[in-house]
Amino acid sequence: MDKEIIVEIADSPQSMEAIFRVRREVFVIEQQVSEEEEYDEFETSSTHLVAYCDNHVVGTCRYRKTSFGIKMERFAVLKEFRTRSIGASLLLAALDAIDQNQFIYLHAQIQVVGFYKKYGFIKVGERFEEAGIQHFKMIYSIDNM
Repeated sequence: MDKEIIVEIADSPQSMEAIFRVRREVFVIEQQVSEEEEYDEFETSSTHLVAYCDNHVVGTCRYRKTSFGIKMERFAVLKEFRTRSIGASLLLAALDAIDQNQFIYLHAQIQVVGFYKKYGFIKVGERFEEAGIQHFKMIYSIDNM
């Protein structure tokens, strides 16, 4: 049986350190994204979520206000925890925290487009490259559920 998953806002220096370690493992080491691209000027203006499983930090994401609406981004789950609904827990917690009357969007790596589609996101536009990885822009609507 899977352990309980807890998702909360990362609101301490220790939780921020832990999520940066997760992002480094997933994006910088595993996906070979440069640290310069991974850590950006939006770190302090974003709301970061942290996922715990058995008291260990195993995943993270963030969201922030942009001129277009609310952008969800930096979804990262440690490889050994990817079959335990951590990503779904993060996504649902973020959607729950965001005002649903705002335009909500994300840039999905092509291998996870189907995952986001299950939660009400639809692909818009052409495929594009970001940090050397192929993506699609996806927008959220509760009507797509």
